[in-house]
Order: sequence, then C-alpha cells, then structure tokens
Amino acid sequence: MRPSFIAALATGLLVNSASAQQPLTLRDMGSFHVGGRKVEVTGQPVKEIVRVPGGPTSKLDLNGTYHVEHMYAQYFLVQNRKGQWPLLMWHGGGLTGATYETTPDGREGWRDMMIRRGWDVYITDATERGRSGFAAPMIWKDDPIFLTEVDPWQRFRIGPGAGSFNADPAKRKLLPGNQFPIEAYDNFLKQIVPRWLSTDKAILDSYVALIDKVCPCVILAHSQGGHFAFRAAEQRPDKVKAMVSVEPAIGGGASDAKAVKDMPLLIVYGDYIDQDPRWVAYRKAALAYADAIRAAGGKVDVMSLPEQGIKGNSHMMMMDKNNRAVLDVITKWLVDNGLAEN
Repeated sequence: MRPSFIAALATGLLVNSASAQQPLTLRDMGSFHVGGRKVEVTGQPVKEIVRVPGGPTSKLDLNGTYHVEHMYAQYFLVQNRKGQWPLLMWHGGGLTGATYETTPDGREGWRDMMIRRGWDVYITDATERGRSGFAAPMIWKDDPIFLTEVDPWQRFRIGPGAGSFNADPAKRKLLPGNQFPIEAYDNFLKQIVPRWLSTDKAILDSYVALIDKVCPCVILAHSQGGHFAFRAAEQRPDKVKAMVSVEPAIGGGASDAKAVKDMPLLIVYGDYIDQDPRWVAYRKAALAYADAIRAAGGKVDVMSLPEQGIKGNSHMMMMDKNNRAVLDVITKWLVDNGLAEN
C-alpha cells in the first residue's frame, strides 16, 4: 500500500464520529480471500434472461465450474504494535465480521479498540456469510435459515425469553439491568444474514486456511465462532498461540482436547446465563470441553463477568454499552499471559 495512503489513513480512518479519541494509525490495511473449492455443475437448463431493465435478452447457462466456500478476510496492521501475534476475530452464527465493528448505536467496537491497544487485527466473514458469498442451490442442497426480529431479542438474553419482544419498542420487556443498546436494536437486526446448517466443514476448512496464511496468532471468537476456533486450534496447535472464546456455542472435540493443552485459553460468559436453559446447556457443553483440556494437562480460565463486577451483559457483549469494560478484562488476561505489552 502506498505511503501517502497510509498517511491518509492515519489522519482519520475508522474514527467513530461519536469518539473524541485520537485517530487510529495503521502501517497497512487490505483484504484477501482464502480457502474454497471448485465445483462442476451439469444438467442445468439454459435460460433467456434480461440482465438490466430495458436491455437485450441473453443466455444464462448455469452449467460449468464454480468457485465456492472461500472466506473473505480484512486486515488492519497497527503502526505501534503491542500484541505479540496478530489477533483473528471470528463472529457467531448468522452474523458477519460487522459484529466487531461500530456498535449498532454508533460507539466504537472491539475491532478499533484492539487496534488502539496495539494489535494487528484480522476480521473475517465466514464461508457463506457477507463478502464471502454463498453457493448456488444446486451446490448447497439445503435451505438457508433466517432470523426474525423476535429471535435475537429472546435468544441472545436481551429480553427475558419467550413473549418479551413486541413490535412496539415501548412494550418490549428487558432483562433487568441489561446493557444492550435497545434503542438501536432494529439497526442491529440489519447485520443478520442467512446461514446454512450443512456447511460447517467448509467453514472450518477456510478458518484453517486463514491460520495457515497469517499465523502464529491469537484468536478471539464469539458463539458459533468459538466452536470453529477450538476445532481449528486442534488442527493447528503450533500456530494458534492463545484463544479467547466469548460464550462459545459448544467446545471442540473432547478426544482432541489434548492438542490445545499448551496454549492459554479463556472462556468468557456474560450475565443471565442461569435464567435460560439453553444457555445453561451451551455452558455445560463448553465447560465439559474445558475439563477435557484440564484432564490432558492444560489450563483453561473461565470468567463470569458478573463475578468480576461487570453486570448486565447479553450474548452480544461486544455491542453492549459496557463493551469497553468487558474488553478491558479480556485485554488484561492477554497481558497477564505474556501475549501483549501493557
């Protein structure tokens, strides 16, 4: 990247309009795709279509070779680096890398906070999501699943479960003390994208390809991304130097847990877990994996934010109003484990 453009980045790139902080200074930024495969499609009918309104007709032949199941990554390399390794930030199910960008109500997100704290950051849209794209229906046979506006409110521990959402914002029920910026909930919904239930192997393969390209590294993963992070680390324990898993949906493979026993591991949980049987089950599964790592001789730190005096966090704690306080305790853990300068 040209030095003049880097200088321009330093004068104002990524500065939240609501932030009074100094501009971010980068030595480089860019993007790339990794992973994927080629698929040959045959037997499809050739159609006549009009590609633009008022334009001529043309043939659409769907037979041929397709490139699918790759993953998009964007990187931000900080000028004054303090993190020992690059930080890979992986999102959860039905979401994209926007998870870590500006919060729905316009505050600074974890991506920019970590850049400010001296980390090279890689943000990805997992295979099938966002700028990674998805495959044609004759390649992925199952239907995608979508989330209604009700689903995250009830399932991500913003409201107290079933019946807590109302189309009228004034009538929505909120868990007491919840930190999610509910005034921007409708804006958050615009981040949600379709997901498939048959693409886990493709997603994992692309994450492993990313690790092969940019690591050694540290991974910070959320929800479904936590499962992929554990499984990827099991395959590349020499390249993943540490991991922070924020409310992982499940852990990795118990029989493979010994592969990650030598890396620092942190699992973080927000508030209200015990009030929802689903989250109790998710936590139980992840903690069973942590026990398997310990049985293999490893060490796993499990952090309950309420026990740290940080209360009211939803599943989307990187967007919550106290997101900076949450990241502070994560950053301290990274520093305490020798992964970054203080």
